[in-house]
Amino acid sequence: MPRMIDVVEFLDNSGREIVHREPPDGPGDFRLGSQVIVREGQVAVFFRDGRALDVLPPGRHTISTMNIPILAGLINLGTRGNTPFPVEVIFVSTRQFVDQKWGTPEPLAFRDPTFGMARLRSFGTYTYQLEDPGRFVTQIVGQQGIYTTDMLQNYLRGIIVQHFVDVLGTQQRSLLDLPGQYDELATATRTALGRDFALNGLTLLAFYINAITPTEDTARAIDERASMGAIGDMESYLKFKAARAMGDAATNPAGGASEGVGLGAGIGLGASVAGMLGQALQHNQPAQQAAPPPATPPTEPAAAAGGPLTRAQIQEAIDALDLRFSKGEISEDTYNRMIQRWEARLKELGG
Repeated sequence: MPRMIDVVEFLDNSGREIVHREPPDGPGDFRLGSQVIVREGQVAVFFRDGRALDVLPPGRHTISTMNIPILAGLINLGTRGNTPFPVEVIFVSTRQFVDQKWGTPEPLAFRDPTFGMARLRSFGTYTYQLEDPGRFVTQIVGQQGIYTTDMLQNYLRGIIVQHFVDVLGTQQRSLLDLPGQYDELATATRTALGRDFALNGLTLLAFYINAITPTEDTARAIDERASMGAIGDMESYLKFKAARAMGDAATNPAGGASEGVGLGAGIGLGASVAGMLGQALQHNQPAQQAAPPPATPPTEPAAAAGGPLTRAQIQEAIDALDLRFSKGEISEDTYNRMIQRWEARLKELGG
């Protein structure tokens, strides 16, 4: 025999419930004369067969065709109201829900005018309140099948992230400029969200962005570019990386690659590569120098038109080594090893 429900109410001891269904497991058997108790900060929505029947404000209500006229078409009045009819009562909180959390579930890729591409995370808070109980129950509880607070929060978070990504993508702002634009981005996102919240019977009262942060890989790339002393275009960045790699190889005292650079790698590379190497070595000089030193001749001479080196070119290389060693641009070990090589070449020419 089905259980008759004579009194239905819901007391939210946690203060966090947004939606609560009675009975919890589905429609229950009600009859005319049953009592519904709605507390302050709540409304009760009668729900049957995917349709909201009526909304009851705070207070004690007796289920009757006078209070809920639409019930007249759902029950058999010829039995004086004793025939049970299955309905659900959806209790919905009407208070403000503050400090609700939102955030991007995973890093999102954006086109950045300074860095080309950046992967970002973001999170913040928002405040909302129930505006239209009937629409809320129809759109959220009925169509979405959402009955729990956690399910509703996940649903709203998805809407928020979608609009936030759209706003951030259309702004075309550099990552370095974003910290000063949180208020503007939050206002634009709140405006975009207003319509979706209203369609679901809710009002978005406040929306905040607490942080927009790059991923670890993006942060390392930013730090590396900042180490150049100025952030320029990508071509300058690649030249800086190439010059630093060549400088590390030329000053490596472990041998191998440094010897190749000293004797052959510089031959025929041209003035542009030699200049990049000189800039890389100057980058490693002590910071206390007030001004960069005047340009010095390259350590390695370039053979004219691919021919053999002359005595003058080898002597020029030796003089360049002496000058760089005196300025501290190369280590003593590197200087000794390279000077021995060039002096041996000089002797081969009859010096």
